[in-house]
Amino acid sequence: MYPSFPRYLETKFAALVSYGLTVELLQEVLPIGQELSTTAIRQRVSQTAQRLDDELGKEQDMFIGGSHQDWDRLPDPAAPLIVGIDGGYVHTKDQQSRAEGWFEVIVGKSMSQDGESSKCFGLVNRYDTKPKRRLFEMLKSQGMQMNQAVTFLSDGGDTVRDLQLYLNPQAEHLLDWFYISMKLTVMSQLTKSIEADDRPNVRAEIEKELECLKWNLWHGNVHKALQIVEDLEVALDLEENSQEQRKLLKAVLEFGTYIISNRTFIANYSDRYRHGETISTGFVESAINQVVSKRMVKKQQMRWTDPGAHLLLQVRTRVLNEEWRSTLSRWYPGMQETCDAKAA
Repeated sequence: MYPSFPRYLETKFAALVSYGLTVELLQEVLPIGQELSTTAIRQRVSQTAQRLDDELGKEQDMFIGGSHQDWDRLPDPAAPLIVGIDGGYVHTKDQQSRAEGWFEVIVGKSMSQDGESSKCFGLVNRYDTKPKRRLFEMLKSQGMQMNQAVTFLSDGGDTVRDLQLYLNPQAEHLLDWFYISMKLTVMSQLTKSIEADDRPNVRAEIEKELECLKWNLWHGNVHKALQIVEDLEVALDLEENSQEQRKLLKAVLEFGTYIISNRTFIANYSDRYRHGETISTGFVESAINQVVSKRMVKKQQMRWTDPGAHLLLQVRTRVLNEEWRSTLSRWYPGMQETCDAKAA
């Protein structure tokens, strides 16, 4: 077995750069007599990441513990936590067709409202057996208490919506305004493609209705917004519809379903915005780029299996959270002694 300090460097480099570049770096900086290979590095990353996964406790549907009396006795909580969860995509190794060339990776970032701390996590949902436990342990490592305010924001997909539930009794769950706005923008663009000659006033009427729809959702009036969606469906569902109108009708129908599915997560965004509260997970976009894209997508030709991607993400997020050295020092006490001796 390799000594603990080379193991630390192998896994850290592999989390940050490709396996091939990791081999080149290690051969330059370490006095290694034997040949290193990308296969050996990949295996050590997987073994180390699997040990991390094995340390996680059992998965649970609910992680809220104690009672109101217990929570009242807790110390005053730290600043509220803001958690954004989103999805990214990586190339799959088991590609059956061009349409099946990608699979989803879930990425989240948690940061304190005062900006004092932030952490990220990542997982392959169709492979991970402990996704909720993984998120809970990350929040717990940030000092989350049962009397602490936590705001979860997501795109409203079933996977991320279920992941964030029952982790904290003070939690609020919001649909990310960015995704509502993006879908409204698409419908607005489709409206502009409608030929005015087909129905002289239809485009202006639809544009007005879409603006009204956006205003009501911005102010959290879901009931009125759904009425407007129904009116748009009636206005567009005509036999003499043009192709452009049919595309818009499809988008309106899908948007209505989206709002109904997420109606309990739609807030008064206008009020939150005026009070300086978070309404969008723009900060998670940068996390997806940092956690997934830079290492696994951009300029990378590698194809990934579910376990390969998932296990690498466990090491990479620990490295990005600056927890990797402390993790391996806990496993290999001799490594910390080596580091202390080098520092002296």
